[in-house]
Amino acid sequence: MSLVSQIVVNSNLELVWKAWTEADRLSEWFAPEVLVELKEGGKYELYFDPINKRSMSTAGCKILRIEAPHTLVFEWKGPDPFTEVMNKPANLTQIEVKLKALSDGTLVTICHSGWTESEPSQTARSWHEQAWAQMLSSLKSKLEAGQGILCCQ
Repeated sequence: MSLVSQIVVNSNLELVWKAWTEADRLSEWFAPEVLVELKEGGKYELYFDPINKRSMSTAGCKILRIEAPHTLVFEWKGPDPFTEVMNKPANLTQIEVKLKALSDGTLVTICHSGWTESEPSQTARSWHEQAWAQMLSSLKSKLEAGQGILCCQ
């Protein structure tokens, strides 16, 4: 049971791709500090609290698949309250970002998979539903008006 979020960003596909794959651009709208090694098996780490990189981060997460400039798949960890549910190596979830060029911009689709039927997993899934909507709004704001806010501060 995947969680799917979508938004249309009035920006071209190449810029939206760069916003997801270049560290300096990701840090403008998603997390204040990021580490991206754009290759399969490369790091995809976001630090929502750069002072403590083990807390509130995706430290240790890796890129699983790249099909530039349309698909990016990476491992995901949730915030600290969900550590037991989704932040251990055996229970990491996955994010698939799909980009599709439209006549008026780019359709961004996020598919967050790896949830279980357990109550704690479903609680984490519900939290992420709100968080992805906020994050996509930040991406849209940044690319359309240069006003992106950091998600999940």
